[in-house]
Amino acid sequence: RWHIELQPWASPTPSLNYEALRFLKYISTSQISCEHLNLNSLGGYSEPTKKPWSVCLDERFSLIHRIRSKQCRLYSLGLGNDDNQFEINMANSGCEVHRFDPSIKSAHIQEGQHLWYHRLSIDWRDPNPAIAAHKPHSSTKKLGTVLNEFGHHKIDVLKADVESAEWKILENLLLEDVVEQIGQLVFEVHVHWPGFEVSGNDSSVVRYWYSLLRELELKDFRLFHTYKDLSKPQMFLKKEAFNASSCYRLSWVNTRWK
Repeated sequence: RWHIELQPWASPTPSLNYEALRFLKYISTSQISCEHLNLNSLGGYSEPTKKPWSVCLDERFSLIHRIRSKQCRLYSLGLGNDDNQFEINMANSGCEVHRFDPSIKSAHIQEGQHLWYHRLSIDWRDPNPAIAAHKPHSSTKKLGTVLNEFGHHKIDVLKADVESAEWKILENLLLEDVVEQIGQLVFEVHVHWPGFEVSGNDSSVVRYWYSLLRELELKDFRLFHTYKDLSKPQMFLKKEAFNASSCYRLSWVNTRWK
C-alpha cells in the first residue's frame, strides 16, 4: 500500500477542535487492562523512574513467557537519549536487546551477554541507492530492512523515542505490514508540531495521527497504558490548547500474540 486509509472527519466539516478532542480522548483511554506493567514484578529491580516504559507482563500474552524462557527480543529506537535503564533491565531479564541510535560511537557495540548498541537510525525509508553507493555504511534504514539483515522475524517489544519521527516510522510499519512481526509497541509520541514530513493544515494532521492509531487497532493492537508527560511543555500543534501535553507515552499489545 502507498498510503494510510484516513478515518472520516470527526465532525461534518473539518474542525481542529473536534479532531483534537477525538484524538486526545483516544490516546488517553486504555482499550484493555493490564495488571503487570513493569519489570519490577519480575523482582530485583528498583522502582521505575517517574516516566516508566510500560510493557504488559500478564500471563495471557506472550512476553512474560518469552522472558522466562530467555527467548524475548527488544528493539529500541532512540536519538541521543542517555536513558537506557529499561533496555538494561530487559537485557538483565535475559532478553536479546538491540538499541539503535545514530549517536552511538561505533557501528556495533556489545555490552554484556544480551545488549547490543548499533550506530543506526531507523527511518521510514531506505537511503537512495545512488547516495548509498557512496556511503557503504549508511546509518539510516527502515525497520523491515534491518529485520531482514539481522535475520530476525519477530520482535517481542519495539520501543521508540525518536523525537517526532515516530509518526512516519509507524506509517511505514503499517504500510509494509512489519507491525505484524511485533508483539508490543511502546512509543513516545509528540504532538507539539506535525512531525517530520507530515503535511497539511492542523485539522488534517490530527486526522492523520488518529487514522494511524486506528490502523493499529485494525491490526489487533490494543492500547493498555497511556502516560501524559506533564514535565514537558503543554503544547498541541504549537498552541497551548486542549489541556494537552506535547508528549505522551503509549503502550500497545498485539492481541494476536498469545
